[in-house]
Amino acid sequence: MAGKLRGMFGRVRETLFPSRQAPVQSTTQAGQVRERKYGGSTKAMAAAYGVAPRTVLRWIDGTRHPTKPENEQQLRREALDVQTTERGRERKAKQLAKLGTYSGVRVRVGRAQTFEIRGSDAVRARDVHLDLSGEQAAALARAENEEAVREVIGEALADYFNGGAYGGFGPDDFTFDPDDFDLN
Repeated sequence: MAGKLRGMFGRVRETLFPSRQAPVQSTTQAGQVRERKYGGSTKAMAAAYGVAPRTVLRWIDGTRHPTKPENEQQLRREALDVQTTERGRERKAKQLAKLGTYSGVRVRVGRAQTFEIRGSDAVRARDVHLDLSGEQAAALARAENEEAVREVIGEALADYFNGGAYGGFGPDDFTFDPDDFDLN
C-alpha cells in the first residue's frame, strides 16, 4: 500500500531527492504541511482537507490521525511535496541537463501497453526499461505533480519506440500502470 500512496510523483521525488523524503509519522507530516504549504493556517489546511480546524490540530498533536483514505493520501503527497523547494528542484534539473544523452537515471515502466500501429490497436503489455537523457531527467526533477511525471515518461516511451522500426509514436500513444513503475 505504501507504493500506492507515493505514486509515480512520490517515487520520482524520493529517488531524485533522497535526503528529502517525507516524514513517516502523520503528526510530523501534518505539522510540516500546515507550516510550509498553508503558511501556518490551520483553517486553510482544514478547508483543503474538508475537515474541521480542530481535526487538523489533533492530527498535529498526535491525538488523531487521518482516517479517510483520501485525507491520508493527500497528506502524504503534500508532505512529500513540501520537502523540496522550487530552487532545489531547479538546481537538480540543471545538474541533470548537463549530463547529455545519458543521465544515469533509469526507469522501469511495467506493463506499458496500448498504442496504435497503422490504425489497429496493439496491446503489448511488457516491462520497458528506459535510460533517460539529461533533459528527460531534468524534466522529472522539475515535475510538480503526477501528470507532469506521466508526460515525461510518455515522451521517453515514444523516444524509445521511435528509435526502433516503428516510428511515429507520441507521448499519448502509451498507457502504463503507475503502480508498476520504478526509478533508479
